[in-house]
Parts: sequence; C-alpha cells; structure tokens
Amino acid sequence: MRNEELGILPAPPRARVVGGKSEIRNPKSEIFLVSIFLALLIGCAHRGAQQRSVRPATPQPTPTTAAPAPTPTVETVEEGWTEKGIASWYGEPYHGRRTASGEIYDMHELTAAHKTLAFGSVVKVTRRDTGADVKVRINDRGPFIEGRIIDLSFAAAKKIDLDIDGVAPVKIKVVGHEAAPERKSARVGESKDCFWVQVGAFADLDNARKAEAALERNGHEAVVLQGLGELWRVRVGPFEHEKAAKTARDRLTDAWPGAHVVPCGG
Repeated sequence: MRNEELGILPAPPRARVVGGKSEIRNPKSEIFLVSIFLALLIGCAHRGAQQRSVRPATPQPTPTTAAPAPTPTVETVEEGWTEKGIASWYGEPYHGRRTASGEIYDMHELTAAHKTLAFGSVVKVTRRDTGADVKVRINDRGPFIEGRIIDLSFAAAKKIDLDIDGVAPVKIKVVGHEAAPERKSARVGESKDCFWVQVGAFADLDNARKAEAALERNGHEAVVLQGLGELWRVRVGPFEHEKAAKTARDRLTDAWPGAHVVPCGG
C-alpha cells in the first residue's frame, strides 16, 4: 500500500535561516547533487590514473655471449699413454713459420701438432684402417677441429698415405721423448731463409701427380701442395738459401720453362 493510504505523510522539507530569511532545503536534491559530485570526482581520478606515465625499468648490462677460449693445459703422460681419433696433416703455407714451441716448422721433418702433449713427446701414429704407422715428435699445437687429435707434418703424412686421404682414423701412443734438434747456422753471407722452385700449378690433381713423378724420376725432390683457387702446385725443394734455389731453377727451365723461385710460405 502507498504511504498516503496508510496515513503516512512525507516529511516536510527542512528549512534553514539564511540572512534572517527562511530557506527551504530539499533532501532529495542534496543527495542528487552529492551523487553527481562523487561521479565527477571518480571519473577524474580514473582519467588521471590512465594518463600517468610508467617509469622505464633501469637497463641491465648485456651478458657476454661467449667466454674466451681456455689455454691448452700441457699434459705430461707416461710412456704407453694412448688416444684414438682422427688425424690430419698440414704443410704450406705453414712451412718456414714458427711453431708454438718456437721451432721453425719444416714440413719435411717427422713432426706433429697436438693440443696438450708436452713438446718433445715422441708419438707412434698408427692408422686404424690400414695399419700403417709413423713416429713423430710433437713441436706444435693443434688441430683445433672437433674430433681431430693430431696434425702430422707433410713428411709424416706421406709415410702413411695420409697426404692422399687427407684424414684418417688413428691410434696414437707415447713412446718416448726427444729434445729439439739444433738448427744449423748459416755461413757468413748466406741467408737463413727458405725457398722453393715452383715448376707449375695444375687444376687437375692427376696432372700434378704426373709432374711430381716425372721430376722425381730425374732426381728432384718434388711435392704437390694445394694452393689457392683449387690449384695444385708442384714444387722442388725446399732450399735453405736463395742461391741454391736459383741454381735448381736453372737446371729445370729446359723441361719446365715456367719454373721460378718462391719463398717458403709464399
């Protein structure tokens, strides 16, 4: 039932005196105005929250992506120590350059590079596929390709046909120790450099091998070296002095007109 039917009359508007005059106040109007004020206040606060900028986080230092490669640890082992892996070989352009032990690398000596074995260690290298073996003295560091355990000199590689195959599975065994040989000193006025006589460069390896065989039949010590641009270089030597290399070149020019002297490493 409505309030009027129950005899309940609405409360009369309250009045207040302002400046000696009576002013009637309506509670409903006051509530309405308060509601509008609160709505505006909340809306302003909401917009203010949206407009506040977020302070960027302090940038963090970028971590390094790779640690420096560790220096190989020299390994002193007993005779009989063995290791299995892949062998490779190296020649030019390292011939005539200084090795990690301080020696000058001579690709015609029976030496090798190993990652950790002490310099002077004598190692027997046996091919696991053919049984061929050779003894070498460690005087350099390497190889640094995963899976490879030893880098033979050209002379050592040739002893077990590794110069042809390039790489092969091997077993190495430490069999002793040798000091580095004393380097022969040159006579006064002679050069201590190293020189080759290059007789030709071939795009086909078979032709280079034929040239090598022809030179060896005539008493020359020839080698086939892989050069730049997929060329195979055929050279005679090496010679300790340029004068000796030029003499050899003069003997070769009749059969090999293009023969010329080149420094080791060139």
